[in-house]
Amino acid sequence: MVDIVVLGATGYTGRLIAQYLATHPQRSSFTFGLAARSQSALEKVLKGLNLSKDDVPAYIMDVTNSSDVVAVVQQAKVVINTIGPYWRWGTSVVRACVHHGKHYVDLTGEVHWIKDIIFELDYAAVKSGSIVVPCCGLDSVPSDILAFVANKTLKSFGGPSTTIDLSTSAWKLGGASISGGTFSTILTALEDVPKRKLLAIRQNFALSPVEGTHSARPRMLYTLPYSDRPVYGAWYFMAITNSQVVQRSWGLYELARRLNHHNATAVAPFSYGPNFKYEEFVILPSALYAMVYSIVFAAIAALLVCFQPVRYLLFVLVAEEMTARWLARRIMPGPGEGPSEKQLQSGSVKITNITTSSPNSQGEKIVVRSIFRGRGDPGYFLSSIMISECALALVLDGAILPQTSTGGGILTPMTAFGDVLVERLRRSGHVDIESELLVGTETRKTR
Repeated sequence: MVDIVVLGATGYTGRLIAQYLATHPQRSSFTFGLAARSQSALEKVLKGLNLSKDDVPAYIMDVTNSSDVVAVVQQAKVVINTIGPYWRWGTSVVRACVHHGKHYVDLTGEVHWIKDIIFELDYAAVKSGSIVVPCCGLDSVPSDILAFVANKTLKSFGGPSTTIDLSTSAWKLGGASISGGTFSTILTALEDVPKRKLLAIRQNFALSPVEGTHSARPRMLYTLPYSDRPVYGAWYFMAITNSQVVQRSWGLYELARRLNHHNATAVAPFSYGPNFKYEEFVILPSALYAMVYSIVFAAIAALLVCFQPVRYLLFVLVAEEMTARWLARRIMPGPGEGPSEKQLQSGSVKITNITTSSPNSQGEKIVVRSIFRGRGDPGYFLSSIMISECALALVLDGAILPQTSTGGGILTPMTAFGDVLVERLRRSGHVDIESELLVGTETRKTR
């Protein structure tokens, strides 16, 4: 029995996670194992990290074999699953974790799949005490954290009854790259997932247990309010995933507030309020650049999602699209491949969030600016840190996890880990998170 098992440990992200866990400052406080389909590939990973099987057990597992999955899941307290596309391979792993009362984290960004496992397994997870947390990487930890810390800062100055009106995150990515596994996931969503499921996740609060105030529809040009200088941008392609996760956090907090109305003081610090709205965008050099980007992106998305070979007159267009995908499979990285070591170290992410409170009786608002900074490739290096710290929170910090996680279920990073994860990421040395008041009283920072 180990504390943590990493599924897909021979893949690109799996290797990064194994390396991070093997060199973690708390390494003496936990045990972990690695699981993958190939014995020789596992041995290569262990050798590359100077690890022995005595220290780090290796498990052979074919994710398509349910017996293999159950056998490996039973060997750990927490499962880190890096095997995607999760639409194809993730459900059996979550089922096994829920059935055996194990905790689970992953790196999915597939909202259609998350919606399915919530429907099928959320109640069972509550009954078994299994904490299941999808989206524990770049999608969607930073977005979830920023809404969470902004809410805390608002309440620290305005009081526990202060609620959020609008929370906006502006992303600036440096050196972001793509691995073979991620590219495979994108193609799966385009080719295998029913279009009705893809359309359903575009609705506000698709993952939330309760309906809230709808956010504005995507638009061609975004701006960041209360900035020292103009900040322009366009719709961020991961905004669907991130917004749905943030809205699920809001929904779980709101549900807890409604169920505990007799003890409002216990849940009020977490509630974002009934008017909460969230949006995000990617920062671009100018308003014109952002508008052109939006037009081109929308055209490409429409071509990839909408064209179907239902009419003979579209045959040529479909053939061209299939040819492009065939070429892309040969040009893009294959499974197990990803950014170079230089790319991993040179990347970065800075996300600036502006959150405004609902107006008080005098019509006054409080405005908070929160910033998430990460050093290293955002999608892989930083994601490996984020998911590892999520798993370690479950193993080492169970006694101080937020109340919303104690009953189990399909949760979000903040409803599962809250301040515990914020502090763990700060201590990692690769992430800075800060929040300060801009309007409402004297400007002050919170850490």
